[in-house]
Amino acid sequence: MSERTAVGTRDFLLPDLGEGLSEAEIVEWRVAVGDVVTVDQSVVEVETAKAVVDVPCPYPGRVVALHGAAGEVRPVGQPLITIEPLDGDDAPDPHATYREEERAGSGNVLIGYGTGHGGPGRRRRRPRLAVAPEPASTAPAAVPAVPAGPPAPTGRAVPGGSSTPPGSLAAADRDSEPARASGPAAAPLVISPIVRRLAKEHGIDLASVRGTGPGGVIRRVDVEAARTAPAARLAAVPDAPDAHVGLAPTGDGDVVVPLTGIRKVIADKLSRSRREIPEVTIWVDVDATGLLETRAAINTASPDAPVSILALLARICLSGLRRYPQLNARVDTEGQRIVQSAGVHLGIAAQTDRGLVVPVLRDAQRLTTRELAAALAETTASARAGTLPPARLSGGTFTLNNYGVFGVDGSTPIINHPEAALLGVGRIVDKPWVVDGQLAVRKVTQLSLTFDHRVCDGGVAGGFLRHVADCVEQPALLVANV
Repeated sequence: MSERTAVGTRDFLLPDLGEGLSEAEIVEWRVAVGDVVTVDQSVVEVETAKAVVDVPCPYPGRVVALHGAAGEVRPVGQPLITIEPLDGDDAPDPHATYREEERAGSGNVLIGYGTGHGGPGRRRRRPRLAVAPEPASTAPAAVPAVPAGPPAPTGRAVPGGSSTPPGSLAAADRDSEPARASGPAAAPLVISPIVRRLAKEHGIDLASVRGTGPGGVIRRVDVEAARTAPAARLAAVPDAPDAHVGLAPTGDGDVVVPLTGIRKVIADKLSRSRREIPEVTIWVDVDATGLLETRAAINTASPDAPVSILALLARICLSGLRRYPQLNARVDTEGQRIVQSAGVHLGIAAQTDRGLVVPVLRDAQRLTTRELAAALAETTASARAGTLPPARLSGGTFTLNNYGVFGVDGSTPIINHPEAALLGVGRIVDKPWVVDGQLAVRKVTQLSLTFDHRVCDGGVAGGFLRHVADCVEQPALLVANV
């Protein structure tokens, strides 16, 4: 985590980010040289190949040096920030403090990745505002530390006994945490880059936005509210790449985009999938009119808990995987075996500003259709906001990909390695269709199934796809399988 450097100083090394991640890109420094930091204060925001996370400093002191600039990629284990202890005999020992906080489960690995073995009574301190001192009566409440034993749910509970992992609240935590402003006291307090990007996209002057977070921090809801206030809007800011993106024009006018971060992981994973998996794609056109009517009936009966088409398709996939478990599997090449998963960890392909990600719903077969709808909405929203922890972006056993949102009918999707199958859904459009011998206009979509030919043959894959198609055309068939 750290190493000794010059006398009285200490290097905080970029911590192990988990999930096999070996590097991270610096998005934004939260502190500057000369600032005083406290234990567990967020000092930098970094972007890994899977998520954007805040990195807290595990001991207090004064910032001596920052290693790396915004846009620079730092490997795990290399110096990130150098801290010297505070002056005075009563200054806390940073090494002892860190050891104490680590034993207490302070979570000073990464926000959303806590050490998870401390006592329930420990509480983490929020970083203090460096803009102006606040009266003690208005100081924000302390945030509880990661409790020992089975953690209490910290996210919005998903019906059926599951809950969103703590890491999925990273953006909300950043939006509600006081931060050090780099400018004068009147400067707007903005922590989340998502909030800045949202304001930029809508031409909103953050200086005119009133922050409702602790200490006046501007949150996403504040920017959304400002969108309806014409006085708060300025002329739209011309589109330009962020400084940390790394776009570099060449002499002949070409633009070079470094293959780093999530783009590199996507490239490596898809290349590996194509190299290792003998994949086959089959497809069928289906009449989805009955599915749309079923959703409308469900939502009319319970408008307070709407169900999406994606949730119904997920339920149909779960029904199909129960009948054809060969597709809910992976190939262990080293062990020369096929491993069929006991539970369906359903991956949902989601397009985000950072690229394509596949958040996973663990044991999705245990959720009701309404619970699936709620979990899908929450998970995809968190994925697009970049607040899901890496653990939520891996470990899937089957993927559902709705590429119809891009206005296309069909695709030959690449399997999300090491899974064995992926179902793709095209757009639903009006097309001529024969119904009871008569030509009619129906809601038609194309389903495509890409599968690993090592786990099954065409009979199993065709049986699964036909089951899915039949349930889309006749949703009542689901009743016999759930």
